[in-house]
Amino acid sequence: SIAMRGEVVGELSMPVDERGPQHRRRHRGVDLVAHPRATPAGLGELVGLAHNNSDAARTHDFDDLRKVRGTRRHTGLDLDKADKIQSEATRFAAIRRYLENFEPQPGWRSWIFEFFLFGFKQGWACLFGGLMLALLIVTHLFYPEKALLPRYDFLTIAALGIQIAMLLLRLESWSEARVILVFHIVGTIMELFKTANGSWLYPEPSYLRIGDVPLFSGFMYAAVGSYIARVWRIFDFRYSAYPNSTWTVALAVLIYINFFAHHWLPDIRLVLFAVGGVMFWRTRIWFRVWRANRWMPLTIGWILVATFIWGAENIGTFARAWTYPDQNGGWKLVSPQKLGAWILLMYISFILVALVHRPQLYQRRTIQKI
Repeated sequence: SIAMRGEVVGELSMPVDERGPQHRRRHRGVDLVAHPRATPAGLGELVGLAHNNSDAARTHDFDDLRKVRGTRRHTGLDLDKADKIQSEATRFAAIRRYLENFEPQPGWRSWIFEFFLFGFKQGWACLFGGLMLALLIVTHLFYPEKALLPRYDFLTIAALGIQIAMLLLRLESWSEARVILVFHIVGTIMELFKTANGSWLYPEPSYLRIGDVPLFSGFMYAAVGSYIARVWRIFDFRYSAYPNSTWTVALAVLIYINFFAHHWLPDIRLVLFAVGGVMFWRTRIWFRVWRANRWMPLTIGWILVATFIWGAENIGTFARAWTYPDQNGGWKLVSPQKLGAWILLMYISFILVALVHRPQLYQRRTIQKI
């Protein structure tokens, strides 16, 4: 009927998180919203789109949004938000849609497929950081020692080139690029202070530097921000029992200050750990690998990511991108005690990204094909 079609149009044109309960309808297990400006003309394509992939409409599939946008002149829908989402589309959207529509046989084959899909999405989220680590290793092993352009400067230029290429090739969105810029600035400030106080050093010469800090170092922090921003979008993060944002930001500021202040004042990181644990002990992060919503405690997620960053730090110090004082006589494993610092830095990184990607609350709902 025309009324039902209007509801389908509303579902496609309105993000899930903007639908109030007073406007909610249900049709065959799918949340639908009536759109007051919908007209009968041109709705057949939209209804067919909802029939084919209601999950894609719920998660703002970029290719489907292009189809919806083409019907603007027929329906009179206000799709400004859809246009914004479309402008942020990356080439990964089409690949993800293809993989998510794959139909393995039920049982263990589905579990294996979901496991490999999880790894594929994580690898894609790590693209910038993975390329940076590859650069560190390759230049450490093969870069000429007497080259006119110092190795650190080559790393700076290469990192900038990777960033530009990812934007031009639509492998990264502009919002993610802005997050990377913020991380670059925040990380460089910390680097200037820490190197001046002997926490670590950069043993090779360079021209592109500020004080004792080569400019490529900021891209190492930016790689962390890039990963969090991308994985947030790719896995469609939602949260339950998320604390008040004012308190979360205040804790992030205290942690950042403590990174500097503990050189003169008592180190309060144990207190900060305790406050963060109490604040987030009930918080779950919900994510969607394939079709089912999965969850884990948010603090466990931070610990896991911090552990991987600690592993990447060992690769970086092995490649002499930077060294700690106890590595002057030769490379050795970075102390596991650094994990604590990385967990705190992981918290700061998460809150910075949360200022861009506003945390959305998880709401249990049943999504079925019409």
